[in-house]
Amino acid sequence: MRQMAQLTVSEVAQQVGIRPSAIRYYERIGVLPPAQRINGQRRYDSMAVHRLAVIQWARQTGFTLDEIKQLFFGFRDGVPASRRWRQLSRRKLSELESQLKRIKTMQHLLRRMMQCCRCDTLDECGRGIFRKSSGKKSLASS
Repeated sequence: MRQMAQLTVSEVAQQVGIRPSAIRYYERIGVLPPAQRINGQRRYDSMAVHRLAVIQWARQTGFTLDEIKQLFFGFRDGVPASRRWRQLSRRKLSELESQLKRIKTMQHLLRRMMQCCRCDTLDECGRGIFRKSSGKKSLASS
């Protein structure tokens, strides 16, 4: 293996498991520092590889790019990584709990619709849904 300071964008992409275009994008938006250029080619060191590993892990666990930017730049200097992760993870877990509640509600409504809807047309469904949301008895559920 080549010395880490000499890795091309393709070699880094292969090591980290992402496309070279993603690496260039991360540079463009500022979550990855610009690469050193040798003869016009991007060259990366181990720090870039490690930062990309953090970015990829954060993406896989549901963090948005804005949240990842906050992980790197949203804390004052000297705040340990563990504290950054804990704070952002608490927020993300709360968000996921809300999403889970919404998903369960959606599943319930879809199952109910599958069991109860006897409508012949979507207009008939619309009348029933409107009446139900207005607090009146629904034709769709009759």
